This record gives sequence, structure tokens and C-alpha cells, in this order.
Amino acid sequence: MGHLMRRNILTYQAPPGHEGYDLICIHPDPRHQPGPGEQAQVRVQVKSRYATDCDRGFPIKAASFDAFDFLIVVFLNIGMFYGRHDGSTGAQEPEFFTLPTTFIRAHHHAHHSWPKVRLRGMDAALAPFANETGFEQIAAALGVPRPRKVRG
Repeated sequence: MGHLMRRNILTYQAPPGHEGYDLICIHPDPRHQPGPGEQAQVRVQVKSRYATDCDRGFPIKAASFDAFDFLIVVFLNIGMFYGRHDGSTGAQEPEFFTLPTTFIRAHHHAHHSWPKVRLRGMDAALAPFANETGFEQIAAALGVPRPRKVRG
């Protein structure tokens, strides 16, 4: 939420137990009328993984695809936990990827008992969705301009 609000996107937590999305994003100007190709609100589902050495995948059911506009997966990278690791080493900066539903649908593996999206080895394909670049997709969908200081 903080990273989206830092970009001047008003972000609110969805009601507890609400299925399909975790955050609701809106334009900061209450009088803003969405233009062509813009939305009045954007629904965001959030998935996170804490281990730096995770498999870069996250579970998601196909039935929830229509419930959100974007999915932000957050790799918190707090340390290495698999094998003999206890989490005391391997910490890195967190990574955010803002993925549209089209990307989720294209990379969804539903043929397992635990349907998921796997992102390991997809660094080049994920670059347009990473961190600030990814948050810009939500800003564009809402028509939120980049904050500017007015001089003069």
C-alpha cells in the first residue's frame, strides 16, 4: 500500500475476508472523471513470499482471475530458508511485480493439484512489470499523473 500511495495512488485495504482482491486503488482527485481507457477503481490482489530462495511461484485459482485487475507479487527476500539455511543469511532488497490479468492467465499452470504461476527464469519477461515501472501501470489505468511541483 505504501509504495502505491507514494506514487499518489490512493490505496485502501479491501474488507476482511473479501474474495478475489486485497486492495482498492482510486484516483486522488475526488472530481476526476475517468477518460477513455481509464478506470474509476483498480482492484489488486497481493501475493508475497518471504524467502529469498523461494521457487518464485505463487498459488492462484483460475476462478479468481475476473476478481482483480492486477496482481502484485512481492518477494520480500528476508533470507535463505530451504535446505540447511535458517534465514540468517541471504537477505536482499524486496522486489515488486505488478502483473496484469493477461500475464497471469498466460503463465498459469492449472494442471497440478495446486494451481500456480511460476516466475523462475523469467527475468526478461518480468522487467516491464518490476517495481516502480509496474506501479505505473496502475497509475495509467486510473489516469493518475506523476506528482509535479508547480513553480512560479
